[in-house]
Amino acid sequence: MSTDEKKVFLTGASGLLGRAIYKKFKSGGWDIQGTAFTRVTEDLIKVDITNEKELKDTVAKFQPKFIIHCAAQRFPDKCDKNPKEAELLNVTATEYIAAIAQQRMIPLIFISTDYVFDGKNPPYQPISEPNPVNLYGKTKAEGETITLSKSLKNIILRVPVLYGPVTSLSESAVTSLLQNLLNTEKPITVSNYEKRRPAHVDDIASICFDLLQQKIKDPELKGIFQWSGEEVFTKYQMIQVMSEVFNLKMDHITPDSKEPDPSAAARPFDVTLDSSRLKSLGIHHHTIFKEGIKKDLAKWVQK
Repeated sequence: MSTDEKKVFLTGASGLLGRAIYKKFKSGGWDIQGTAFTRVTEDLIKVDITNEKELKDTVAKFQPKFIIHCAAQRFPDKCDKNPKEAELLNVTATEYIAAIAQQRMIPLIFISTDYVFDGKNPPYQPISEPNPVNLYGKTKAEGETITLSKSLKNIILRVPVLYGPVTSLSESAVTSLLQNLLNTEKPITVSNYEKRRPAHVDDIASICFDLLQQKIKDPELKGIFQWSGEEVFTKYQMIQVMSEVFNLKMDHITPDSKEPDPSAAARPFDVTLDSSRLKSLGIHHHTIFKEGIKKDLAKWVQK
């Protein structure tokens, strides 16, 4: 594989998943250009991906062989509070990126979500019809449609809720649960209803890496791929794991097995994704939840 082939342009490189993808490709010998907007570091360049000309000029200058579009507004409640911003980042920017990729004949990987489904009929296949229940899921489903409409050779990678080495506990819906555990003075009720299959960002980064390695060997590799973590938890059960790993009391936390308050952004019940298409390619990465949480959250637990 020549060095010229191993050039990838990554949006959202300062985010939780983006950092893992950037690190994986960098350590794997790829020439990677990562973009950020609010959290720009010395390794990344500042690009407003909602500015079509700025984005087009940046891609033209780097001349990548592949693009991974990771940037998104991925918090459902934030999408509901700022729908225009969510549409701009998750739909409009995706349209710009997909159009640029089409014009320059660059294969694109669009990072999508299990939230494109309503959670009523798992496990979901790549060909299952999306039916999102909240704005976040709707904007990502639109992003999928745009990505595939621009080029049938593009790739959609649907992923579940993610966790990993966070810069703040609130950066992941999984790691934010630790705050409930640490705040022992405040009794709290936590959902024991929706089922989730969390995946570590390092696993998703490795999947992206493997997909592009395969894409170089087989340019016809295309379409929708999915990955779910291989363990299933409710939010309450995730906290139970954290409690066990760090030997923290959770007497102040009560499980709530009822459907959640409809005043919040709707969440699907069980959006388990069928991962067999990736496994058929020999692509399989799963960090055991207990081990991943222990490694990533240890520094946040004050002894």
